[in-house]
Amino acid sequence: MSADTSGFATGATLTHASAKSALAAGLASIEGGATAVDCAQLTQFDSSALAVLLAWRRAAQAKGRALDILNVPGDLASLAQVYGIDTLFAGQAQATLASA
Repeated sequence: MSADTSGFATGATLTHASAKSALAAGLASIEGGATAVDCAQLTQFDSSALAVLLAWRRAAQAKGRALDILNVPGDLASLAQVYGIDTLFAGQAQATLASA
């Protein structure tokens, strides 16, 4: 993401061990006005990543904003499909997924 406040990045790891701190950091970014999260750096994740992404999206919606989830790794998109929540990545993320 660029240096502006419109978005934030997940970092390389989003697993059960890091979910609580990642959640808090993302919520703070959303509180500050972020409208996008960039998953490009994400290389290590588990189902906790989906829970965090869902929580971030809900927090943005509670503020009356959408949260775009960008550059979703293919394996994370597949995991979301298994859980039946692949609509989490609707919108701009779909173009990114198609190129993966």
